[in-house]
Order: sequence, then structure tokens, then C-alpha cells
Amino acid sequence: MTGINDQTGRHSPADPAVLAADTPAEERAATQSLGDIVGDLTQDFSTLMRQEIALAKAEATQQAKHAGKGAGMLGGAGYAAGLVILFLSFALMWALGDLLDHIGWGALIVALLWAVVALVLFLLGRKALKQVEPMPETVDSVKHIPEALNTTEEQR
Repeated sequence: MTGINDQTGRHSPADPAVLAADTPAEERAATQSLGDIVGDLTQDFSTLMRQEIALAKAEATQQAKHAGKGAGMLGGAGYAAGLVILFLSFALMWALGDLLDHIGWGALIVALLWAVVALVLFLLGRKALKQVEPMPETVDSVKHIPEALNTTEEQR
């Protein structure tokens, strides 16, 4: 007699394989059917994948906020650059119109100030975008999936 119940595919508690089990994992392996073990493995893997997707979503949201801030600063730099063009145009117009009075030099100074503002906003925006990382926790967590699938008796 093999000690296996033909209807359930499980070993009986009196089976020598069950009695010889030293650890809970060996006892579970001896008493559960292969289908139950595969089902448990499939369920654990499915749970792991759902958790990894949730982590990726959370990290993506956080990184999108950082990217939005950098993009906003770059937009401000674009607006300031537009003002530079506007004031340079006024400066040229007034400089040509008031060649001897120098009215256009005032507009030129304002345009140069806007150029400095545009540069500062551009540099701050670029710095903010460089801080955006490609979901470091998710990448690290996904790297550990093969380790989690190859468990030892001590980890059970």
C-alpha cells in the first residue's frame, strides 16, 4: 500500500513519507497534492505581481510630480524668454526712434534683466528634472523576485 488516497491525491497521516517529515515544509509537501502546491504557488506569484504593480504606480505618481515641477519651471523660462524678445524689440525700436535721446537703453536694461530671470528659471528647472529617478524601489524590488522564488527551508 502506498499510503496515497486515490480520490484526493494526498498522503494519509499514517503514510511513512508523512511520518518521516522533519520540517513543516516537508510535512506539507508530503500531505498536499501537487495541484494544491501549484495552486498555492500561483496564488503567491499573483499576489507578488499585484504588489509590484501597486509599488510601480506609487513611484510613477511621485516621479510625475517631480517632473511636473521641473516642466513648470521650464515653462516659466519660456515665458521669460518671450519677454526678453519683447523688450529687445522695444529696445531696438526706441533706440532707432530716439537715436540721440537714448530712450531705448532703458528697455534694453529691462530686457537684460529678463534674460537673467530666464537663465535662473532654466537652470532650476533642469536641476529638478535631473533629480527624477526611474522608480528605484520598483527596479530594486523586481531584481529580488528570482531570489524570492528560490526559497530555502529556513525562509519558510
